[in-house]
Amino acid sequence: MTIEEAPHDGHELHIHAGGQGFWIGRMAAILGMDVHLCGPFGGEAGRILVDLMTRENVTVHPVETACENGSYVHDRRGGARTVVVEVPPPALTRHETDDLFSTSLATALAADIAILGGPHCDHAVPTEVYRRLCADLTALAIPVVADLSGSALTAALSGGVTVLKVSHEDLIEDGRAQSDDIDELVTTMHRLHEEGAETVIVSRAGDPAIALCEGEVWEVETPPVQIVDHHGAGDSMTAGFAAAFSTGKSLLEALRLGAAAGAVNVTRRGLATGHSLAVTRMTEKIQVRRMQGVRN
Repeated sequence: MTIEEAPHDGHELHIHAGGQGFWIGRMAAILGMDVHLCGPFGGEAGRILVDLMTRENVTVHPVETACENGSYVHDRRGGARTVVVEVPPPALTRHETDDLFSTSLATALAADIAILGGPHCDHAVPTEVYRRLCADLTALAIPVVADLSGSALTAALSGGVTVLKVSHEDLIEDGRAQSDDIDELVTTMHRLHEEGAETVIVSRAGDPAIALCEGEVWEVETPPVQIVDHHGAGDSMTAGFAAAFSTGKSLLEALRLGAAAGAVNVTRRGLATGHSLAVTRMTEKIQVRRMQGVRN
């Protein structure tokens, strides 16, 4: 729930579905993908979420839980996000975890590509789920795109992923990179590749993203658009990359679509939103070039 300032000195209350999996899924649906989302849903918040997600052209495969979904209230009347209250999601029980794994596996087996997003907090979903799911889908030849950090990232790598997208802030916070120095980040990307990611994409906030694809390091630069809200740009990038990759586009074409989706997102206030036509036309403005003077 978000409190916004109304045009005529009043207030507006907006209720939206949230969570990284949904944000990625929403942008993927905007870009024309047939999106199926698996996740735990329970209580009043869970019932509302399923309805809201369905309205965004996302097919939901809910795993029923005994407890409420997580939620938050943000106040944006001052222009920036101010947290009023956050209710974290509870940890899944053993049976709920088994149901989530089975539902995710069955849904992914009917898909062209599987996208994994992280939970809102580390305790909600056992990290072992990520390792097992990545290992099984890799063995079954289903491409896996993972947008993760922390222990979930480590677990997914041990199972193996086709594409890993991660922000440079998360790499530093997780202790995988010591700074945002480009050589340091490239070295970290090679380590992530050695741990189990075929392709690694690192978003760098306002700086060009970098990608390690087939042994080459690439820089992905977007036009200097005016930023309204940067939240959701990384999720949009993941969705755009997956949308292109799933249809057989090259890695470089997928990088362009991902960067374009992220660039369009920051021009709006909604997380992982935008118009497909704007994303398509923005793709023409994305520059992807091989980086010089770095370890390859």
